[in-house]
Amino acid sequence: MAKKIRLTIPAVIKNGQVIKIKGHGGDGLYGGPKGDLNIRFTIENQTQVKLDNSNLYTTVNLDSYVALLGGDITLDTFDGKVKLKPETQIGTKVKLRGKGFPVYKKGGGFGDLYITYQIIMPTNLTKREKELYIELFKLRTL
Repeated sequence: MAKKIRLTIPAVIKNGQVIKIKGHGGDGLYGGPKGDLNIRFTIENQTQVKLDNSNLYTTVNLDSYVALLGGDITLDTFDGKVKLKPETQIGTKVKLRGKGFPVYKKGGGFGDLYITYQIIMPTNLTKREKELYIELFKLRTL
């Protein structure tokens, strides 16, 4: 007969982590004590965010104009929204200390959030836009 077990799974459980429940496994041989129940967790990540220990890694797409001229972007974190003002180059990495994943068995502790900026270049430029880019190019090469 199956026995029900009430189990609280911590919010910071990691992929591959095992929780052991003593005495709730199969019957022991020759009347011996019951074994332990081992539960291994498999977590599928269906987001753009990658987890490494308690650190999170993500890529943020920036419009080329925001990268050149600056502007505000907002990111969601575990403890609320963060406003950033990127004026940056392709591949720039930013570390937000304490904005990562909660640390297992360390109440209030968080890893870091690492952001890599990817700049999205405009496509299908109009004739006027191309002229303006050429003018800017000429100004920069003088």
